[in-house]
Amino acid sequence: MNIKNNFFSFVYILLLTLFLYPLKLEASTDEEKYKYLDLFGQVFDRVRSSYVEEVSDQELIEKAIDGMLSGLDPHSGYMNEEVWQEMQMDTKGKFGGLGIEITMEEGFVKVIAPIEDTPAYDAGILAGDYIIQIDDTPVFGLTLNEAVELMRGDKGEPIMVTISRENTEPFELEIIRDFIKIRSVKSEIVDDVGYLRITSFNEQTEKGLIDAIKKIDSNSDSKISGYVLDVRSNPGGLLTQAVKVTDIFLERGEIVSTRGRDKKDIRRYRAKKSDRTNGKPLVVIIDGGSASASEIVAGALQDHRRAIIIGTQSFGKGSVQTIMPFQVSNTDDLTGIRLTTARYYTPSGESIQGKGITPDIIIEQGEFESFEYKRFSEADLKDSLDNGNDENENNEQDIEEELTLFEKRLAVDYQLQRAIDLIRGVSLYKETIQ
Repeated sequence: MNIKNNFFSFVYILLLTLFLYPLKLEASTDEEKYKYLDLFGQVFDRVRSSYVEEVSDQELIEKAIDGMLSGLDPHSGYMNEEVWQEMQMDTKGKFGGLGIEITMEEGFVKVIAPIEDTPAYDAGILAGDYIIQIDDTPVFGLTLNEAVELMRGDKGEPIMVTISRENTEPFELEIIRDFIKIRSVKSEIVDDVGYLRITSFNEQTEKGLIDAIKKIDSNSDSKISGYVLDVRSNPGGLLTQAVKVTDIFLERGEIVSTRGRDKKDIRRYRAKKSDRTNGKPLVVIIDGGSASASEIVAGALQDHRRAIIIGTQSFGKGSVQTIMPFQVSNTDDLTGIRLTTARYYTPSGESIQGKGITPDIIIEQGEFESFEYKRFSEADLKDSLDNGNDENENNEQDIEEELTLFEKRLAVDYQLQRAIDLIRGVSLYKETIQ
């Protein structure tokens, strides 16, 4: 009897959204509501008895819940017990998988951004890629959860994904699944400029960023002239961490506001602490893979004129998802839903949903190409004298071989080069007018 009552209680809640919302019906009377509850019951019984393969009641109900949520928007969804547990690990910065933030668009899996130093990133997945096939299974027609299930697997297991990329023929990539420990914050010193890289916003981010700033200040041989904050291909993460990260660079003022369905349901987040960088010049780099929490940071620092934003238009995810746990009756199974409950707005009151953050200075990454033709110099002339300094020549070759991975990346990273130049220019201007 309990099972039957629980089932119909679930059906009542399910149908209010599953059928009434898509059909835009106004349930003005209980009689009208019960008509559609009865319809669901008929469909449920018919599927259970007539579908080509036997399907458990649990599977049918979970699929119905997932369909109800994923039909609302790309970011709402149902999490069964396994997905719920993995989500808990995600926010702590350690989980298994490929290392990509994804959504559904036009029936395919779209990559919001690969997470740096993960199997997907190392394999060459880019923000904006579409995954159209996973191993032998076409993605079109699958739900987001079903696609995620296909991409899960044990550490060391290979997976073949077919990628559709703009201006490129579809191609296959093999990725080796792995347990992923995300290092949320990385830092470097480029001469007198501090470089701060945030790969995602998890529970470690605020502390990692504060530690990175302290490390840069203590390890620098000269006074730091400013900072570059790099959130390119950062898919976002925890709203609370986005607020705390922004607060590190602000003295006061609103950081972000969230607004729900009710016009009175507004929550404002404000800066509470002092600027940890003492107001030094700040440049933020964004791109099409910068989403959600990354856009909160960039939007707030832009509106307060605390930073110059460069790069390309960001992703445009301006909605807030609330994680709600549910326990299956008479069991210890904990599941949950991810439900879009609000939009967020920058301090100036702008929603970036579907639009993104527009940089103050648009700088495309560009491509670096080596020219095939021969360039001649004095050294190429017949019988030309050598410079008598072969030892220095060898030293230069040794130095080139000792370049770090970051230095090699900097050599071809046009956006980062321009950000560093901009910091130096702003710092020099400030010194001139003081």
